[in-house]
Amino acid sequence: MNAIKKKKFSINQMHNALIEIQKQIILSKWSPDIILSLNRGGCVPGVYLSHLINTPHEVIDISRREYKIKPDFYILEKAFIRYKNILIIDDINDTGRTLKYIEDTFEKYINRIKFSVLINNVSSKVKVDFVGEKINKKVDNSWIVFPWEEWK
Repeated sequence: MNAIKKKKFSINQMHNALIEIQKQIILSKWSPDIILSLNRGGCVPGVYLSHLINTPHEVIDISRREYKIKPDFYILEKAFIRYKNILIIDDINDTGRTLKYIEDTFEKYINRIKFSVLINNVSSKVKVDFVGEKINKKVDNSWIVFPWEEWK
């Protein structure tokens, strides 16, 4: 059995990725009214980006890896009532399964949502609007380890 190769993503890499995301948002001439982080991977980058671009922030509790747990979309549903432009951020768009689930569930509102990730797997099935870094899991299938995922 082969061990999964791991690559660490540092706090400095996160900072650089968020600055890149900020640049892309500015160039797009679109700005979010609220940032919604996907729990748990999007929480840290969401808070940082919220401060960086001075935008309110909340957390959506969803995980497509935890299929037994029904996603809690109350925060997102509330955001559709209160805000026009919604930015959803996560740490990585790996397979695209989580973002696709949101797209499919909220299809009638999808023109009000933009997605952002620190790392975008270019072979994912879901298009992301704002990206810090790109990888291709078909070329290098390493597991990305973010600073908030380990204590060492």
